[in-house]
Amino acid sequence: MSNAEGTRTVTQGDGAGTADARTGTEAADTPDPPRSPGAPDTPGLPDLVDLPLPPAPPDLQDLQDLQGLQDPPASPPSHREPPSPADPANPPEAPENPSEPSGPPEEASDPSAGPPRSLTPARPKGVARLLWQDPARMGFGVRRFRLGPARELLESTGEAFVSGFNAVVAGETGRIDDLREDLRGFAYEGAGMACATLDVLTLTGGRRLRELLSGQGLRYPHLVHMGTGRAYARMRLRPMWGVHSVHPLLRWLAHDGFGFHQGFLSSDRTVGRQRTAGLMDRTRRAIFDQGLGRMLWFHECAGADDVVMRVAEFPAGRRADLWSGVGLAATYTGGASAADLWRLASAAAEDGFRAHLAQGCALACAARLISDVVPEHTVAAAPVLCGAEVDEAAGWTDTALVALGHNAHSDDHYQAWRAGIRKAWARRDRDS
Repeated sequence: MSNAEGTRTVTQGDGAGTADARTGTEAADTPDPPRSPGAPDTPGLPDLVDLPLPPAPPDLQDLQDLQGLQDPPASPPSHREPPSPADPANPPEAPENPSEPSGPPEEASDPSAGPPRSLTPARPKGVARLLWQDPARMGFGVRRFRLGPARELLESTGEAFVSGFNAVVAGETGRIDDLREDLRGFAYEGAGMACATLDVLTLTGGRRLRELLSGQGLRYPHLVHMGTGRAYARMRLRPMWGVHSVHPLLRWLAHDGFGFHQGFLSSDRTVGRQRTAGLMDRTRRAIFDQGLGRMLWFHECAGADDVVMRVAEFPAGRRADLWSGVGLAATYTGGASAADLWRLASAAAEDGFRAHLAQGCALACAARLISDVVPEHTVAAAPVLCGAEVDEAAGWTDTALVALGHNAHSDDHYQAWRAGIRKAWARRDRDS
């Protein structure tokens, strides 16, 4: 099977999988990781106490307002006032110096400036205004993350994420494609969060999310599904509640996004005290930790040595999935030098989780290849973290997916998919 065929297999969800409607009634089958002395014990749903409270439930009129949000227009709406008709009796005065501009310059006057890294959609009115996100909340200074040379790059991904979220809320989803190509995936992650939020609030069963995945976000299925998990974390729900008929296997990436979002907005609890969300079984916690590993890349500002030390602080039973998330973020997001990538590979090997680092890298290669945008940092990371080029590493994900058959949809299938990617890397490493 060719890589292109496998890629299409990943992107074309048949919608046959049923969504998991568990909302917190299941008990965790593994104990919480050890806490620091003196840390308060906050079981269950209060794990999200550090997250900002969601808006109050909308009344009937508010729901009608949200239901009335239409699909984005084909082209961005113009917000300029139409010119008034000329009055022949009072013609406009000409400027004294025609060589000087008579008004403010147009946006993007420099054609060489290139696409922007963030958007400023028009802020909506009514109840949708309550969902608006402030890009300043994504800054590393506000979050008290480690600062380093990669700060500007990593913060730009957060700005793109908020831009995608706000574009959906404002009904201007089409503007996402105006962003820089390497940042669009993060914007579609934000769009996935917005669609899932609106679908849950308006009880549409995932209509907006399905439309995004089958339309404008078709080339970003991994990031869109991660964004849905961030929506559930924001609303203090468990992933996939109330949303049906999304991709039967990639939908489990919602738990990855859930872990990322909880770590991003509640790092003292999730990273410092190493707490996880309550009421999750072993498999969901594993995917949660993959998302938390992705977040550690941002938390430590892509500093390889700092990431290694941070991962080492966690119990051995959680480090495999954390390494998987680190490999995914280092490859997809970038920010590390070649020497830093080699240190990551060496540290993961010493820790006994080299295959998990490669598995995360391969998943990032597949996500980039499907989007048709493979930046230089992904091309540079694949040979170091996977020992293979981007095409070959992405092909491992296709092969492992095909091996599961046509009815792969459960959390066990998702874990088997990850294990298949690791086996493909092991065979490649053994034969090389």
